[in-house]
Amino acid sequence: MAEEKDRPSYEEAREQLIEVVRRLEAGGLTLEESLELWERGERLAAICEEWLQGARAKLAMAMAQREEPQPDGNGETPF
Repeated sequence: MAEEKDRPSYEEAREQLIEVVRRLEAGGLTLEESLELWERGERLAAICEEWLQGARAKLAMAMAQREEPQPDGNGETPF
């Protein structure tokens, strides 16, 4: 995969993927052009999935930290 600095944000990858799908659905492309777009769409979908997996992991970690008892001495949590 490309270096992190070259990796588009989730929003950029999603917008590019939408454009790829639009072009494929419009038709009028050669088989080679269609295959190139399909492959680009697969890469973009993988990038989006990586971003979503990272977000899920961060959310799970935040939820786990929230559920841990706070060391305030009384055993009560603020939530």
